[in-house]
Amino acid sequence: MTVPVIDSLARQHPANQYTVLSRSFLQPLFAYCPENVRFIGVDLDNDFKGIPGMYRLYRDLVKHNFDAVADLHDVLRTKLLRFFFRCSGLNVKHINKGRKDKRLLTGKKNKTFRQLKPTTERYADVFHALGQSVAPLDFRSVFGMSRGDFNMIEQLTGKKSGRWIGVAPFAKHEGKIYPLDRIELVVAHLSKQDHVTVFLFGGGITEQAVLNEWCAKYPRTVSVVGKLNLSAELVLMSYLDVMLSMDSANMHLASLTATPVVSVWGATHPYAGFYGYNQSPDNTVQIDLFCRPCSVYGNKSCYRKYTECMAKITAQMVIDKLI
Repeated sequence: MTVPVIDSLARQHPANQYTVLSRSFLQPLFAYCPENVRFIGVDLDNDFKGIPGMYRLYRDLVKHNFDAVADLHDVLRTKLLRFFFRCSGLNVKHINKGRKDKRLLTGKKNKTFRQLKPTTERYADVFHALGQSVAPLDFRSVFGMSRGDFNMIEQLTGKKSGRWIGVAPFAKHEGKIYPLDRIELVVAHLSKQDHVTVFLFGGGITEQAVLNEWCAKYPRTVSVVGKLNLSAELVLMSYLDVMLSMDSANMHLASLTATPVVSVWGATHPYAGFYGYNQSPDNTVQIDLFCRPCSVYGNKSCYRKYTECMAKITAQMVIDKLI
């Protein structure tokens, strides 16, 4: 979700140089940014572990002679980094995640149910605090006004004909996953349409096995797991007519390619500020319950012991929204 902000910022301030520090595998997300954006990828799990690792990382970074530091994450690691940078005299600002408001939004009692500031706006606020205005956000897609290089995916997809629909049935946390037996009903329905090709997105051995099983059962379904890297997946998403996803990374990835996303929401809620960039609020599938949302990230078990928020969403509701 930082991409639309950083891309817009760089275009609006072409004389400035911006450096993005993140995990290495995310580099493709910034590959199409303006030339005044560069990316530094790090391996936090092996190369920069613990406080000593963060200090070593700081010593590497300080060599770049930055004028300011924007902490868009505000977790223990970045708190350490910004402490080191402040000690060296740099201007450092960090994101206000609105944690108190999110606790009120997800509370069991005295719930304050209202739209919170979108996370993209919170990122922009950090740069405003550094004297770098970024308004309005004029980002459309990582591919600008066009789509990605079709040559990167043609061997898997063939020439495009009819409708291409992406389906990403998984998420990091269980509270955000629509029951697989129901999402399979959606895939089964779509596969019966002569003019539709379904592309299944996921990752890891377990998810790959599920998607391969569906491909074997239903015509015109293609799993991309293990067949496309992140760069190619972004290209494919740019050619989809619509993506079906959970409140997950794939919702955000498809949003970065200006593809409409139908998203299914259970324990979480768009009000927390993590809705896909530039997506229409009308494209959500969710039901109103007094207990929703009960979690910001979907990582908490249902305290009612029955995930009614997902159970009451029928496969037909999802199909109708896709259509």
